[in-house]
Amino acid sequence: MTFPSAPLPVPDIVTQIAAGRDVGAVWLNELGGVTFSVGPAGSGQAEFVKVYPDEHAALLATEAQRLTWAVRFLPVPKVISAGPGWLHTAGLPGRSAVDPHWVARPVAAARAIGAGLRTMHDTLPVSDFPFGRPSWIPADAPAADRLVVCHGDACAPNTLIADDGTCAGHVDLGDLGVADMWSDLAVATMSLAWDLADVDGALEAALLDAYGVDPDPVRMAYYRERWEE
Repeated sequence: MTFPSAPLPVPDIVTQIAAGRDVGAVWLNELGGVTFSVGPAGSGQAEFVKVYPDEHAALLATEAQRLTWAVRFLPVPKVISAGPGWLHTAGLPGRSAVDPHWVARPVAAARAIGAGLRTMHDTLPVSDFPFGRPSWIPADAPAADRLVVCHGDACAPNTLIADDGTCAGHVDLGDLGVADMWSDLAVATMSLAWDLADVDGALEAALLDAYGVDPDPVRMAYYRERWEE
Protein backbone atom coordinates (compact mmCIF):
# COMPACT_ATOMS: atom_id res chain seq x y z
CA MET A 1 0.00 0.00 0.00
CA THR A 2 1.31 3.42 -0.89
CA PHE A 3 0.47 7.02 -1.63
CA PRO A 4 0.11 7.76 -5.37
CA SER A 5 3.19 9.43 -6.84
CA ALA A 6 1.30 10.95 -9.79
CA PRO A 7 -2.32 11.77 -10.73
CA LEU A 8 -4.39 8.74 -11.69
CA PRO A 9 -7.37 8.41 -14.06
CA VAL A 10 -10.68 8.97 -12.31
CA PRO A 11 -13.24 6.21 -13.01
CA ASP A 12 -16.70 7.24 -14.17
CA ILE A 13 -18.34 6.03 -10.94
CA VAL A 14 -16.08 8.32 -8.90
CA THR A 15 -16.89 11.30 -11.12
CA GLN A 16 -20.58 10.50 -10.78
CA ILE A 17 -20.39 10.30 -6.99
CA ALA A 18 -18.29 13.46 -6.76
CA ALA A 19 -20.93 15.51 -8.62
CA GLY A 20 -18.54 18.38 -9.17
CA ARG A 21 -16.63 18.11 -5.90
CA ASP A 22 -12.84 17.85 -5.78
CA VAL A 23 -11.47 14.35 -6.42
CA GLY A 24 -8.00 12.98 -5.76
CA ALA A 25 -6.37 9.55 -5.61
CA VAL A 26 -5.07 9.07 -2.07
CA TRP A 27 -4.08 5.41 -1.77
CA LEU A 28 -3.00 2.46 -3.89
CA ASN A 29 -2.89 -1.15 -2.81
CA GLU A 30 -1.15 -4.27 -4.02
CA LEU A 31 -4.34 -5.58 -5.68
CA GLY A 32 -4.52 -2.65 -8.09
CA GLY A 33 -7.23 -0.94 -6.06
CA VAL A 34 -7.33 2.84 -5.78
CA THR A 35 -8.99 4.93 -3.09
CA PHE A 36 -10.19 8.39 -4.13
CA SER A 37 -11.11 11.25 -1.83
CA VAL A 38 -14.19 13.28 -2.68
CA GLY A 39 -14.62 16.72 -1.17
CA PRO A 40 -12.41 18.66 1.26
CA ALA A 41 -9.51 16.36 2.15
CA GLY A 42 -8.23 16.34 5.72
CA SER A 43 -11.33 17.95 7.18
CA GLY A 44 -13.17 14.86 8.36
CA GLN A 45 -15.88 15.85 5.89
CA ALA A 46 -14.39 14.12 2.86
CA GLU A 47 -15.93 10.99 1.45
CA PHE A 48 -13.98 8.14 -0.09
CA VAL A 49 -14.54 5.80 -3.01
CA LYS A 50 -12.56 2.58 -3.36
CA VAL A 51 -12.40 1.10 -6.84
CA TYR A 52 -11.05 -2.43 -7.39
CA PRO A 53 -10.28 -4.42 -10.55
CA ASP A 54 -12.97 -6.89 -11.59
CA GLU A 55 -11.03 -9.90 -10.31
CA HIS A 56 -11.03 -8.46 -6.77
CA ALA A 57 -14.41 -6.72 -6.80
CA ALA A 58 -15.97 -9.22 -4.38
CA LEU A 59 -13.61 -8.02 -1.66
CA LEU A 60 -15.40 -4.68 -1.52
CA ALA A 61 -18.77 -6.35 -0.97
CA THR A 62 -17.18 -8.25 1.91
CA GLU A 63 -15.80 -5.04 3.36
CA ALA A 64 -19.16 -3.27 3.09
CA GLN A 65 -20.78 -6.04 5.13
CA ARG A 66 -18.17 -5.83 7.86
CA LEU A 67 -18.21 -2.03 8.01
CA THR A 68 -21.99 -2.04 8.34
CA TRP A 69 -21.67 -4.38 11.31
CA ALA A 70 -18.72 -2.68 13.01
CA VAL A 71 -19.93 0.92 12.71
CA ARG A 72 -22.42 0.23 15.51
CA PHE A 73 -19.54 -0.23 17.95
CA LEU A 74 -16.46 1.69 16.77
CA PRO A 75 -15.37 4.68 14.67
CA VAL A 76 -15.09 3.08 11.22
CA PRO A 77 -16.20 4.42 7.83
CA LYS A 78 -19.96 4.47 7.32
CA VAL A 79 -21.06 2.90 4.05
CA ILE A 80 -22.93 5.41 1.89
CA SER A 81 -23.36 3.26 -1.21
CA ALA A 82 -21.71 0.38 -3.03
CA GLY A 83 -21.78 -1.42 -6.32
CA PRO A 84 -19.79 -3.89 -8.43
CA GLY A 85 -16.14 -3.06 -7.85
CA TRP A 86 -16.65 0.11 -5.84
CA LEU A 87 -17.38 1.20 -2.26
CA HIS A 88 -18.40 4.72 -1.20
CA THR A 89 -17.91 5.63 2.47
CA ALA A 90 -18.01 8.64 4.75
CA GLY A 91 -14.73 10.01 6.00
CA LEU A 92 -13.45 10.01 9.56
CA PRO A 93 -11.43 12.69 11.36
CA GLY A 94 -7.75 12.07 11.88
CA ARG A 95 -4.80 11.15 9.67
CA SER A 96 -3.33 7.80 8.76
CA ALA A 97 -0.52 6.64 11.01
CA VAL A 98 1.75 6.87 7.96
CA ASP A 99 0.86 10.48 7.18
CA PRO A 100 4.06 12.57 7.21
CA HIS A 101 2.83 14.26 10.40
CA TRP A 102 2.94 10.94 12.27
CA VAL A 103 5.97 9.52 10.46
CA ALA A 104 7.80 12.42 12.10
CA ARG A 105 6.37 11.32 15.48
CA PRO A 106 6.76 7.55 15.29
CA VAL A 107 6.57 6.73 18.99
CA ALA A 108 3.28 8.59 19.34
CA ALA A 109 1.99 6.84 16.21
CA ALA A 110 2.99 3.40 17.48
CA ARG A 111 1.28 4.03 20.80
CA ALA A 112 -1.89 5.19 19.07
CA ILE A 113 -1.93 2.02 16.97
CA GLY A 114 -1.52 -0.16 20.04
CA ALA A 115 -4.17 1.67 22.05
CA GLY A 116 -6.53 1.63 19.08
CA LEU A 117 -6.21 -2.11 18.61
CA ARG A 118 -6.83 -2.66 22.31
CA THR A 119 -10.01 -0.60 22.10
CA MET A 120 -11.13 -2.55 19.05
CA HIS A 121 -10.46 -5.90 20.70
CA ASP A 122 -12.19 -4.86 23.92
CA THR A 123 -15.21 -3.36 22.17
CA LEU A 124 -16.25 -5.55 19.25
CA PRO A 125 -18.39 -8.42 20.57
CA VAL A 126 -17.24 -11.87 19.48
CA SER A 127 -20.63 -13.37 20.31
CA ASP A 128 -22.40 -10.96 17.93
CA PHE A 129 -19.96 -11.27 15.03
CA PRO A 130 -21.77 -12.87 12.07
CA PHE A 131 -18.76 -13.70 9.89
CA GLY A 132 -15.74 -16.01 10.19
CA ARG A 133 -12.02 -15.67 10.78
CA PRO A 134 -9.67 -13.47 8.71
CA SER A 135 -8.97 -15.10 5.35
CA TRP A 136 -5.25 -15.60 5.96
CA ILE A 137 -5.55 -17.41 9.30
CA PRO A 138 -5.71 -21.21 8.97
CA ALA A 139 -8.40 -23.30 10.62
CA ASP A 140 -5.74 -25.19 12.57
CA ALA A 141 -4.18 -22.10 14.16
CA PRO A 142 -2.97 -22.64 17.73
CA ALA A 143 -5.40 -22.14 20.59
CA ALA A 144 -5.90 -18.42 21.10
CA ASP A 145 -4.34 -16.53 23.95
CA ARG A 146 -7.39 -14.26 23.75
CA LEU A 147 -10.09 -14.65 21.10
CA VAL A 148 -11.29 -11.28 19.78
CA VAL A 149 -12.75 -9.68 16.69
CA CYS A 150 -9.53 -8.75 14.89
CA HIS A 151 -8.96 -6.06 12.30
CA GLY A 152 -7.45 -8.69 10.03
CA ASP A 153 -5.13 -6.20 8.27
CA ALA A 154 -3.67 -4.26 11.18
CA CYS A 155 -0.82 -2.61 9.26
CA ALA A 156 0.00 0.89 10.45
CA PRO A 157 -1.76 2.77 7.60
CA ASN A 158 -5.13 1.40 8.69
CA THR A 159 -5.15 3.28 12.00
CA LEU A 160 -6.29 6.91 11.93
CA ILE A 161 -4.85 9.23 14.57
CA ALA A 162 -6.37 12.46 15.91
CA ASP A 163 -4.23 15.55 16.40
CA ASP A 164 -4.04 14.85 20.14
CA GLY A 165 -2.38 11.48 19.47
CA THR A 166 -5.36 9.28 20.23
CA CYS A 167 -6.75 6.69 17.84
CA ALA A 168 -9.52 8.27 15.76
CA GLY A 169 -10.71 5.13 14.01
CA HIS A 170 -9.85 2.23 11.73
CA VAL A 171 -10.14 1.70 7.97
CA ASP A 172 -9.83 -1.20 5.50
CA LEU A 173 -11.84 -3.74 7.47
CA GLY A 174 -12.42 -6.18 4.64
CA ASP A 175 -10.75 -9.02 6.57
CA LEU A 176 -12.34 -8.31 9.95
CA GLY A 177 -12.70 -11.65 11.70
CA VAL A 178 -12.55 -13.63 14.93
CA ALA A 179 -9.02 -14.74 15.84
CA ASP A 180 -6.31 -14.55 18.46
CA MET A 181 -5.43 -10.98 19.42
CA TRP A 182 -1.83 -11.83 18.52
CA SER A 183 -2.73 -12.09 14.84
CA ASP A 184 -3.37 -8.35 14.80
CA LEU A 185 -0.46 -7.51 17.09
CA ALA A 186 1.98 -9.58 15.02
CA VAL A 187 1.04 -7.78 11.81
CA ALA A 188 0.84 -4.33 13.40
CA THR A 189 4.28 -4.58 14.99
CA MET A 190 5.82 -6.10 11.85
CA SER A 191 4.52 -3.23 9.74
CA LEU A 192 6.32 -0.67 11.90
CA ALA A 193 9.62 -1.60 10.26
CA TRP A 194 8.56 -0.58 6.76
CA ASP A 195 5.94 2.06 7.61
CA LEU A 196 7.64 3.93 10.47
CA ALA A 197 11.29 2.81 10.16
CA ASP A 198 11.40 0.80 13.38
CA VAL A 199 14.97 -0.50 13.18
CA ASP A 200 15.68 -1.33 16.83
CA GLY A 201 12.33 -2.59 18.12
CA ALA A 202 11.60 0.54 20.14
CA LEU A 203 8.37 1.23 18.28
CA GLU A 204 7.25 -2.39 18.65
CA ALA A 205 7.80 -2.08 22.39
CA ALA A 206 5.82 1.18 22.47
CA LEU A 207 2.91 -0.38 20.57
CA LEU A 208 2.72 -3.42 22.84
CA ASP A 209 3.05 -1.27 25.95
CA ALA A 210 0.15 0.92 24.78
CA TYR A 211 -1.89 -2.23 24.10
CA GLY A 212 -1.04 -3.48 27.59
CA VAL A 213 0.83 -6.75 26.96
CA ASP A 214 4.33 -8.16 27.06
CA PRO A 215 5.72 -9.58 23.81
CA ASP A 216 4.86 -13.16 22.90
CA PRO A 217 7.61 -14.05 20.41
CA VAL A 218 6.23 -17.51 19.60
CA ARG A 219 2.72 -16.35 18.69
CA MET A 220 4.03 -13.27 16.90
CA ALA A 221 6.36 -15.39 14.77
CA TYR A 222 3.57 -17.84 13.91
CA TYR A 223 1.17 -15.15 12.71
CA ARG A 224 3.87 -13.24 10.83
CA GLU A 225 4.69 -16.40 8.92
CA ARG A 226 1.01 -16.97 8.08
CA TRP A 227 0.67 -13.35 6.95
CA GLU A 228 3.59 -13.64 4.57
CA GLU A 229 2.53 -16.96 2.99
